[in-house]
Amino acid sequence: MKILNHLINLFYPQVCAACGNLLMKGEETVCLTCRYLLPKTHYENNAENPLAQTFWGQVNFHAVTSEFFFSKTGKVQHLLHQLKYQGNRDAGFFLGQQIGESIKNAELFQGIDYLVPIPLHPKKEHIRGYNQSYVIAQGIEDKTRIPIAKDCLYRKVFTSTQTKKSREERWDNVKEIFDINNHQKLIGKHILLIDDVLTTGATLLAAGNVLSEIKNIKISVATAACTSKIKKSYRTYFYKLFFFRRQT
Repeated sequence: MKILNHLINLFYPQVCAACGNLLMKGEETVCLTCRYLLPKTHYENNAENPLAQTFWGQVNFHAVTSEFFFSKTGKVQHLLHQLKYQGNRDAGFFLGQQIGESIKNAELFQGIDYLVPIPLHPKKEHIRGYNQSYVIAQGIEDKTRIPIAKDCLYRKVFTSTQTKKSREERWDNVKEIFDINNHQKLIGKHILLIDDVLTTGATLLAAGNVLSEIKNIKISVATAACTSKIKKSYRTYFYKLFFFRRQT
């Protein structure tokens, strides 16, 4: 078996999902150097962090956090690219494990009953082969033992990618795309809504508005990454947009 593993590593060397360098003996998925250098937000203990503020006045999220800051060409971007476009599920599982380690002892995230990953449309999930948010949720489950409620939230509309869309285009792309199955399961529960990246918050806002219709539900949010600078203008923009749409 050792000879077989040696031959596999010789022809298919294991590389770090964050930097692409060869993994040393004992390292898995992400090398020790990258694990140390990945830019953590530490938002899990801050109820009024910039991410939470983006949703104020729009949807009643109990707590909001992201594990890492995301920047173009950075290690976190490389991890997410591996997960979403290179079929590297281990990268997503790693990201979920990091979230799980951060929130399992954080006061704001105690008493969570279910993990609810943001769903892909079945067509898109078939193309990709899996839902990246579900893979991240599996990593969280591994560290926290909180069960995943996979089929309670579903995406009823196929949408184009959010990449390179403006803030208004992102909102228009995701409005009214979610619906709920088996809402009885979530009545009175504290759920953790899981997504890969928080940029403008449009997807999470759309999902949160639908889930908020469930009686006595408490919703918290965790994503693997967020943009390194969350502009306050996002909060003002979505506040105006939300109430404008409610009036029309």
